[in-house]
Order: sequence, then C-alpha cells, then structure tokens
Amino acid sequence: MTRTLSTPPVIEPGSLAASAQPRLPADGLLLRPWEAADAPVFLSAYEDPALRRWHTRRPTSEAQVVEWFDDYRRDWERERGAHWAVTGDGGRVLGRIALRGLDFDDGVAWVGYWVLPTARGAAVATRALAAVSSWALDGVGFHRLELEHSTLNDASCGVARKAGYLLEGTKRRAAVHDDGPHDMHLHARVRGD
Repeated sequence: MTRTLSTPPVIEPGSLAASAQPRLPADGLLLRPWEAADAPVFLSAYEDPALRRWHTRRPTSEAQVVEWFDDYRRDWERERGAHWAVTGDGGRVLGRIALRGLDFDDGVAWVGYWVLPTARGAAVATRALAAVSSWALDGVGFHRLELEHSTLNDASCGVARKAGYLLEGTKRRAAVHDDGPHDMHLHARVRGD
C-alpha cells in the first residue's frame, strides 16, 4: 500500500544507497563494513557469556556469519540498516555497531552495539556510538536515534549516557532473554543534544 505523506521525508530515499557505506573514524578507532575474513572473530564474540546474556540472536557457524554479512550489505543497498566492524590498531576487530530500522519519513533509527571482552574498559563502544551518532544526525540528517538495553545491563546504560543518549523510560517486559522477559531502558539522542 502506498501512503501519501503530508510532509516530505526527513531523508530523501536513495541518498544512502547512492554511495558505498562509509568508513567512519572514531577517536582512534575505525568503523568499516564487515568483511568475510572477520567471520571467525565475529563468531567468537558470541562465545562470551556476558555478550550471550544480552544477545539472543546468535550465529552458529562461520558460514552463517558470512550470510549475515551479506544481509548487512543488502541492508545498506536497500537503505534498511548500516553495520560496521569497530576496529583498532592494525585493523583488529574490537566490536560491532549498527543502525537498524531506518525510517526516512520520520528521520528515526535504532542503534545496537557490542564489544569483545578483550576490548572492554577502553571506551570502545562509547567512541563508536559517538561517531555513528554524529554521522547519522549531523551528516545524514536523522532527527532521532534510539537504543534499548536490559535494565540489568549497567555497562550498556553507561555507554548510552556517555555518548549523550538520555534515558527516556522503561519498557516493561519488552524483550525476552535466555532467562526470560526483561524490562528495557529506552535511551534516545536527538539532533541538537
């Protein structure tokens, strides 16, 4: 069904897919699209108990990871999402960050991220989130970016706050984790924050 909006879209459709997904500098880090060679480290991230606690969608093989990377590339081409490997010195993968659910009509997108255990405590997620947020809000023109995390995930809450995402509320029993339903914090950053 085609809808007619009373207002123009905040972001012109086709504006992202017209070029390659960017590589973003992030205060000593580089965010770049995923490559097939990253599959082993991506898969190994999901062996970490702390990461598994918060992420219920998990790959089970390197072949499946490569399929996910293909989906990530298609997400960019279809303007549905943008997925980056967060890399440090020598191109070593330290984590993941993504924009999903891109809504060009209203200028809203969702952010998700994780960091490998060996890279925790070095503000990797905060620096990556700040870079993606600046690019999306100031460069692309989104009005609002949102992220959610379990109310029990204090580390993610700290990352959100440090990157300028205000806590807007608690969504009761909004996500199912391995141990059952969790209340979720909703954070947001809007252009001009």
